[in-house]
Amino acid sequence: MDTTGSIDLRALRFFLSVFDAQNFSVVARREGVSASMVSRTIVQLEDALGQQLFYRNTRAVIPTEAGRLFVEYARAIDNQFSEARQALQERSLQPAGLVRLNAPVFFGQRHIAPWLAGLSTRYPQLEIELTLTDDYVDPHRTATDLIFRIGTLTDSSFHARVLGNQRYYLAASPEYVAQHGAPASPEALSGHRCLVYRGSAGANRWLFRRGDNPWVHYPVVPLLSSNNAETLLTAALGGMGMVLFPDWLTGDHLQNGNLVRLLENYDAGINPAPQQIAAIYPNTRHPPLNVRVVIDYFVEVYGAPLYWQRAFCQEALRL
Repeated sequence: MDTTGSIDLRALRFFLSVFDAQNFSVVARREGVSASMVSRTIVQLEDALGQQLFYRNTRAVIPTEAGRLFVEYARAIDNQFSEARQALQERSLQPAGLVRLNAPVFFGQRHIAPWLAGLSTRYPQLEIELTLTDDYVDPHRTATDLIFRIGTLTDSSFHARVLGNQRYYLAASPEYVAQHGAPASPEALSGHRCLVYRGSAGANRWLFRRGDNPWVHYPVVPLLSSNNAETLLTAALGGMGMVLFPDWLTGDHLQNGNLVRLLENYDAGINPAPQQIAAIYPNTRHPPLNVRVVIDYFVEVYGAPLYWQRAFCQEALRL
């Protein structure tokens, strides 16, 4: 007959306290009950489990091997209940205090800063600190609560909420295309004026593929290289050359005609691995309320598909 159904949370907590103190009287004084009640509760727990959890003598209460095994499960159950209670309590709480955000410079300017007024209106007691940098930020070593990161997610030491995938497009202004023509294939890029982003890891590689074929790197000699994406975008809008940039950076210019997409029959990128836009935070089983509400807010704002991708998704459906 299974008697484990008679085990309650109080019995587990008495067991954990006795395991740590190795004394019934100490636990009894702490809990405000009699030592005999603590002892009786432990006996009932042992009967329910069918295992002796402690050796008793006049000087100490010593865990048995079964007790040492059971303590890990008892702690896990107690921790999970505490986390569940905290999560339920926070449902009625108002996010408040400081939340520190970090994001790449141009993405933060374009797709985070414009939405902070709405976030503040929704949660008026929230204090927001936004730091923009293109340098790598380690959430375990940097004073930040939530990092918006773009790239390939490989580090398992933090949690990540993927907001969407980043897509790349080769683009130039209509004036550039009218003067220099559009490349018919990636091989033709060597004869065109290319504007290339150069970060701390060096210049971006320009990769292209058709269908399910492997990615191919097509080396280009940049007419202009810069570590500032806005500089390159401004140059492209002025007709200086072509850029290979993510959709969140060029999407509105492609939609309003300030830029035109080139090599539309090819997928483009700077890395063969999928590039994801994600909100990451240190690996904790129960992230703070402030972090959760900020993530949920931007999930709502960005939507699915991401708002800067919707026009391209609708166009693909029409085709």
